[in-house]
This record gives sequence, structure tokens and C-alpha cells, in this order.
Amino acid sequence: MANPSKPVIAPTRRVLAIVLAGGKGERLHPLTHERSKPAVPFGGKYRIVDFVLSNLVNSGMLSIYVLVQYMSQSLIEHLRSNWRTAGLTREHFITVVPPQMRLGTMWYRGTADAVRQNLNLIHDFDPDLVVVFGADHIYRMDVGQMVQWHIEKGADVTVSTIPVPLKSVTNFGIVQTDAKGRVMEFIEKPLTADPMPGSTTHALASMGNYVFTKDVLVDLLKNHHKDESDLDFGKNVLPAILKSHKLYAYDFSTNALPGLKAYEEQAYWRDVGTIGAYYQSNMDILGARPRLNLNNRRWFIHSGRYDGPPAKVLDGKLTNCIISDGCFVRNATIKNSIIGRGVHIHDGAVIEDSIIMDFCKVRSEAHLKRVIVDRFNEIPAKLKLGFNAEEDAKRYFVDPSGIVIVPRGTTAQR
Repeated sequence: MANPSKPVIAPTRRVLAIVLAGGKGERLHPLTHERSKPAVPFGGKYRIVDFVLSNLVNSGMLSIYVLVQYMSQSLIEHLRSNWRTAGLTREHFITVVPPQMRLGTMWYRGTADAVRQNLNLIHDFDPDLVVVFGADHIYRMDVGQMVQWHIEKGADVTVSTIPVPLKSVTNFGIVQTDAKGRVMEFIEKPLTADPMPGSTTHALASMGNYVFTKDVLVDLLKNHHKDESDLDFGKNVLPAILKSHKLYAYDFSTNALPGLKAYEEQAYWRDVGTIGAYYQSNMDILGARPRLNLNNRRWFIHSGRYDGPPAKVLDGKLTNCIISDGCFVRNATIKNSIIGRGVHIHDGAVIEDSIIMDFCKVRSEAHLKRVIVDRFNEIPAKLKLGFNAEEDAKRYFVDPSGIVIVPRGTTAQR
């Protein structure tokens, strides 16, 4: 097994990373009403996009193009303000790339089309390998180990996969492999599937992340699929080349992450595409033994700086919660909740099982339970949310899971 103490990316390989960050995130409405899915805040101080960027940077991959599209301004501002977009050399960069429309007046029409419309970036950089990752999942991964697997197998394409229970295969794109990991079939959300080699209970699901040998990627997109409109790697490109190219599946559960605690979920990966999944993933970072422990000094998730003051708690009862920088808490009760930066919580307020994003104010004696409050909101005094779905729905959004969402407020200087 690879040494988990440092990235194992082969030093002789020149790697370019392309991050697909243009997703609408329609099932996360109203959190995506004014931003793309990768720009949605997470865990008190992060955005979802911070996870893929941190994985790449921590893995020693510092040449990164971020392809954006829908509602991209929030994401662009986050990257501009909070990520160092240039390094010590010209080959250390994080560059945002809106649709260039080099092939006509069209938006990106699938994952493969997004890369196809930016083949000029690949030609100019001239890498040996191209890493194409999505930007809308919560996980930590040493990408260098996946690249090493790709090199050792002599693969043309490698797909990252994760074992999922057979009873859950209807929710995923399933990858069938032989005993050596070579991909034999792609099946989109099947009713049933064969178990993965060596298991009777799990199948391999695609994580939507890929490593390509550069010449193979360029040939596929420039010559084999140049005239197709909607073009997706998982649905169109890869299933068509199973017999003509060497496709391998990388099992994410074998990824050896430095600093991982024994009590953590060893291959934690979540598609936070619904309000319920997003909420639960936030809750997964709480507790003394969290499923996802973000206090990992050997694999930090990097995010933006905050120039405000540290958090200040005058009085109150705080249990199992995250209180971010700049917060002010006075005689309040906070339990099993995540409080973002610059939040003010006043006398007698009670917040339970909730997520309060940056720069909100919760006035005196308000009571929130299983509520997500988006940024820049003011919760009136004595308001109760999360106790009567019918009443809550008259003013706010109530998800089928029962979670109440207060949409983003108006930006204001505080």
C-alpha cells in the first residue's frame, strides 16, 4: 500500500487538474437560488468547492482550472478572495474559466462537453495526465494515490469509485469490473447489480472523478465526439470505449489518508445534492467522534480567511456545536448546531439541530429547531421555526425531510 504520509504522485508525470464547478444544484433549492452548488456554504466556514480544491492541493497538484457556469459570481468571488490563485511559478495556479464559447454560442452541455470546449487549455499546458474532478461532493482524498494506480495499470482512463450496498445501487451509476479492476460495464442507476470482486454485499459506484492520459482524452473529444451535442463522460464517452481502451476503476475505500482517526468513517464521501443529504453531512462533523473529523492537521480543508474578531460568548449553554469566528453569543442555548462567521445570537434564543450561516442575527427568545438559515438573515424576536410545518411553509421553504430553510437575505455591512 502507498505510504499515506505524503502524496504519491509520480514526479515524472506532468498533471493538469480540471475542476467541473458549474452545477446548478436544483435539488438544493433555495440554497442555490443565487449561487451554484459548489458555492454553497458548509460546516461554518467552508464552501463545498473547498473540498475538491483542498484534495488537489494537499495531493501536490497545483495547476488547476476551475470551470464555472451557472450563478457563478458567488463562487468566483469566493475563489478570488480566499484562495491564492498564483504560486511561485507560472505552473502553480488556480484559474477560473467561464464558458468561452469557442465552439459556438452554447453553454457547457455535460461534463465531457465542458472539457471539450476548453481543449485549448490542455494543448497549451501540455500535461501527461489530466485529472477531471467534480466540485460538489464532501470528502477527503489523496488524489496522488489514484494517479499512481492509473500509472501502474497503464490505464487510458481511471474512474474513481466507492463501494455502496447492493440495496442502494438504484441511486448511483454502477461500475462493473473484473478481478484486476478493469471496467467491463457502466450501468446507470440499475434495479440490481452484481457485487464487486471480493464482496457479496457491495457494488462499485462512480464518484464522477477521472484520470485521463492526455493524448487519449484529446483524441476522444476532438475526433470521436466532436459533432455530438450533449456529452457526458459517464453516460456517453466512457461506455463507448470499453473494448477499445483500457479503463480501470480506482476503489476510493483503499485510499490511505494521513491523520485519519479510527472512529471516522474510513471512506467518507457524500453527494450533498439534496437538502436532507446536505444537512446530514453538516451534522456528521459534530460530536466527540464525528464521522468526518475536519480537525486533521495532516489534511486540512483550506478555506477563506476572516478578518473579523474571534468568537465571543458572554453567557449561555452550548452543547456539541461549532461557533465560528466573529460570533457574539449572549445568554443563549445552542445545541447540536453549526454557527457560521459573524453571527449574533441574543438573550434567550434557543438553537437546536440547526445550521446558521454567516452574518445572521437571531434576536431574543427566538427558537429554531432543524432549521437552515442562509446568510445575511435576521430572525425576529420570539419567532419559532421548526415546530409547525404548515405555519413555517407560509413564510419559508420546508423540505420534504422536514427541515425549514430560510433563503439568503440581503447583503449588508455589519
